[in-house]
Amino acid sequence: MSKFLVKGGRVLNGTVRVSGSKNATLPIMCAALLADEKVILQNVPRISDVETMRIIFRSLGVKTSWKGKAVAGSKASCGSGGSGDGNTLEIDPRGLKSARITHDLVSKMRASSLLLGPLLARLGKVSLAFPGGCVLGKRSMGAHLDGLRQLGIELLPSDKDIKLVGRPKAGVVIMPEMSVTATENIIMAAVKTKGITEVHLAACEPHVQDLCRMLNTLGAKISGVGSNSLVIEGVESLGGGTHSIVSDYLEAGTLALAAVLTRGEVTLENVNRRDLDFFFFKLKEAGARFKFNGNSVTFKPAKKLHAVNIKTAVHPGFPTDLQAPFSVLMTQADGLSEVFETLFEGRLAYLFELEKMGSKVAFLNPHQAKIFGPTPLHAVPIASCDIRAGAAMVLAALIADGQTEISNVVYIDRGYEDLEGKLTRLGAKIQRVE
Repeated sequence: MSKFLVKGGRVLNGTVRVSGSKNATLPIMCAALLADEKVILQNVPRISDVETMRIIFRSLGVKTSWKGKAVAGSKASCGSGGSGDGNTLEIDPRGLKSARITHDLVSKMRASSLLLGPLLARLGKVSLAFPGGCVLGKRSMGAHLDGLRQLGIELLPSDKDIKLVGRPKAGVVIMPEMSVTATENIIMAAVKTKGITEVHLAACEPHVQDLCRMLNTLGAKISGVGSNSLVIEGVESLGGGTHSIVSDYLEAGTLALAAVLTRGEVTLENVNRRDLDFFFFKLKEAGARFKFNGNSVTFKPAKKLHAVNIKTAVHPGFPTDLQAPFSVLMTQADGLSEVFETLFEGRLAYLFELEKMGSKVAFLNPHQAKIFGPTPLHAVPIASCDIRAGAAMVLAALIADGQTEISNVVYIDRGYEDLEGKLTRLGAKIQRVE
């Protein structure tokens, strides 16, 4: 299993382009199954989760292929940075023949749950083992199943699999929680359903919006995009088309924190500022110095970092997926900072790794902690707990004294395209070893 060896204390400088969004790519790949013709996706990140989804597609009879030549990057990504021909994926859904996804494939990635909506719309049935992925506390499938039941879908009794049957019927869906993936499933189930479907209390994260834009490109009729209430006018069919995946705001936030922490001068390209309004507000509150120029943002060395409090929330609040990386900045800020994770239990486990490196943390409960700063960090063996915690470990290693060994980087490969390559090109010293 791969590890990173990171030599800390190096200042990052230069320009890097942010890749396409992982969280937009996976549902959009699933949405392509609804089309009657080939779908071309551009700006697709070459990450292991995308490859896992391609394997699942193959098992269902769906053909996919990369177009153009990818530049060698990390072991998992094989990508160059998210904008070249090697980041174009063609999906041909016309051979879809199966509605059953085997357990060995589903267990690797929770996003496999996104197949429920399109397979029900196409085939009227689906059998799916309970999805795996990152361990982030109790992540129930209840919101998915509740929403699908409101569309007339029947859940069959089963101890091992999620077995659903029925064709979606238009109507009003009240989401039991603002779940991103559950909202995406309802959207995909409803777009080819005759009649008008209203989805209330819908998630409105940037990747949900991008899914809607992609489906509208293929001929869907979705209004209210970007709000918590969607209106979907069902269409008989969806054609083929081309769609460019939106910039990954979570990668942009991670790279922004790398620039601030190492006190270098870094420019990030392909950044959607509006997707990160609250994050940049908190970054400025902490003392970071940056300036936007269109879709680029340049960071200058901060004079001093100040303690801040963050509380995660659904969009447009502070993103839960940037909570762990931001907490690394808190260890270097002057004063007492507080972090409040409202969405997932178990997501503060990475703080134990930061404590090993010398940070001062007081756990209040599974959702809240205090971080005392600034404290110097020292190189010790640490591990990735999940995708975003893995990125946080890399950030901590960049500013630690000595060489840090980070294990379980398979999590990082799932969510970031060639993260070590991007940071290395900015001046970091990161080695991948087996």
